[in-house]
Amino acid sequence: MESPLKVTGIDHVVFHVKDLPRARKFYVDFLGMEVDHERDWQCFLKCGSQGVALFEVEDNEAVHGGSEVNHMALRLAAGEYARVKATLENAGITVHGRKGDPHCIYFDDPDGHQLQLLMPTE
Repeated sequence: MESPLKVTGIDHVVFHVKDLPRARKFYVDFLGMEVDHERDWQCFLKCGSQGVALFEVEDNEAVHGGSEVNHMALRLAAGEYARVKATLENAGITVHGRKGDPHCIYFDDPDGHQLQLLMPTE
C-alpha cells in the first residue's frame, strides 16, 4: 500500500512548563538551543533542523513532566561522556543511566521532562 502522505521529519515537540522564562533559560543558556520565535506564553526553539516548543500552562494547570512523553533524545555536536556528565552534575543536575548501558546520560529539565544526551558518533 502506498502512503498518501510522506513525513520527512519532526518539526517540533511540545513540553508544557510552569515557568516559561525558567524553561527558556534552561534550553537556551544551558543546552544551547536557539529561539526561533516566541510569544508571552510560548517559545519555539531550534536545535539543528528539529524544534522544541515550550508552552506555559495556566496557574491552576498541572505539568506532567515524564508522563506526557517518555523522553526527548538530543544529539550533541561535540563532547565526551565523562565531561558531559560532569558538566551536568556541576550545574546541580542529577544524572542517571539506563540498565545495561552505563554510558547513557538521562536527566530532567526544570519541569520534570526527561532528556537524554547522545554523544557524537565517530
